[in-house]
Amino acid sequence: MLSTTTLVLAAALPLAFAQTLSNETVLGVYMFHRHGDRTSKSTPPANLTALGYQEVYTSGEYYRSRYIASDAAYKIQGINTDLVKQSQIAVSAPDDVVLQNSAMGFLQGLYPPVGAGLDTQTLRNGTNITAPMNGYQLIPVELVSTGSDSEDSSWLQAASGCAKATISSNNYFSSSQYTELLNSTQDLYTSVTSFINGSFNSSQISYKNAYTIWDLINVAEIHNATFDPTDIITTNTFDQLYSYSNIHEWGLAYNASDNLRAVAGMTLAAQVVQFLNGTITGEGKQKIGIQFGAYGSFSSFFGLADVEAASPELMGVADYASAMTWELFTNTSTPVTSSSYPSDDEIYVRFLFHNGTTSNTSEPVAYPLFGSGQDTIGWNDFTTGMGKFSLGTTEAWCVACGNFTGTCEAYDPSSSGSSSSGSSSSSSSSSGNGLSPAVNGVIGAMVTLAALLGTAALVMLVGGFRLVSKKSLAQGAGAAGGSVAAKA
Repeated sequence: MLSTTTLVLAAALPLAFAQTLSNETVLGVYMFHRHGDRTSKSTPPANLTALGYQEVYTSGEYYRSRYIASDAAYKIQGINTDLVKQSQIAVSAPDDVVLQNSAMGFLQGLYPPVGAGLDTQTLRNGTNITAPMNGYQLIPVELVSTGSDSEDSSWLQAASGCAKATISSNNYFSSSQYTELLNSTQDLYTSVTSFINGSFNSSQISYKNAYTIWDLINVAEIHNATFDPTDIITTNTFDQLYSYSNIHEWGLAYNASDNLRAVAGMTLAAQVVQFLNGTITGEGKQKIGIQFGAYGSFSSFFGLADVEAASPELMGVADYASAMTWELFTNTSTPVTSSSYPSDDEIYVRFLFHNGTTSNTSEPVAYPLFGSGQDTIGWNDFTTGMGKFSLGTTEAWCVACGNFTGTCEAYDPSSSGSSSSGSSSSSSSSSGNGLSPAVNGVIGAMVTLAALLGTAALVMLVGGFRLVSKKSLAQGAGAAGGSVAAKA
């Protein structure tokens, strides 16, 4: 087991991200983004703060400059630069005010108002109508019900609806690591009682609530003008609480011997592949998919894809406004058109991560997937690697999770005529948003709003798996770079 110092404070050594643009054409992008700074979970309801709004807006501006602007360094081939084309973009977020507002704030930076001159219509009677708010662009954010108020809950694995994943995460509380830390850290948690006893009773002040305790103190350090780091919460105490919260949350999100604990990463993996596959099969019609969710999905994906193996500093909680990005690109010299779209052998994927708000002064870096040691991977190798742990069909999800009611009833092995096979491969068929109909059906068994389709449906699984959240201290306009070891 890695030590606390290794888990949290190890120096980041990701592969350098060289911007060699001469022969690359970006075909599509999928992004998983965390919400911005919010109020404490211990004082519900949690709300996005002005700082959090600024963070996601700044991130949106950066990714506009990277993928969409006319002079974008990695401009997505064929994407509309100024006026958004709705068929090119798919955005989703769980039924949660913090995540929904974060998505909208991000989109304001990604596609800003176009100005009155570009968004004016003339009616039949000659009247000129100018769009309000200087041509503010309305981009739909598909809403998904997780069955709970996500950011008001301290730990939301159960919201994924996956019974076995919930059991797996609960098993952490009987692990030797948990028991050891619960006992060895009690004096530390007891020492901060006077600072947090307004939100936690004496029975709750322990390592068992490591993250929610840290979250309350972290929010106070950012927003409370009376916070005194030389008083009860010294710098050393603050750092220790942060360290233990990271260990606690990683233990709940991923376990190498019980991968189902990382069900959020499994469903996210399927969604990424299916969206990007839709970009390929649709010959570039859909350009960018953006999903907002909680940090549990970062941790579980890092573990499943062996990202943290080479970068152990990622075994912590991703900061507010962090983003994972999968870039689909080709380096063929042949111009990309609908009649000369590159073959699978000519298409590659690059995985990027940035901890905290991305900006022009703090950009994402590339990390190798599947222990490959390479910052790019061929499309076929990428789909093979993701397919080893992804859950991309209704049947695979139901069988893996042990859920056999509602939509999953058809796959109950105890019922006659069941065709359950337990396959975890992703369906190759896709709907208009790049997700297979099977994936869209998975979530119907887990929530009351079973009719939600497309991107929104799978996000219920992915976005629903969340533990808690936190952020690093504000750094100017939110340029928080570096490893996850930076304050989350």
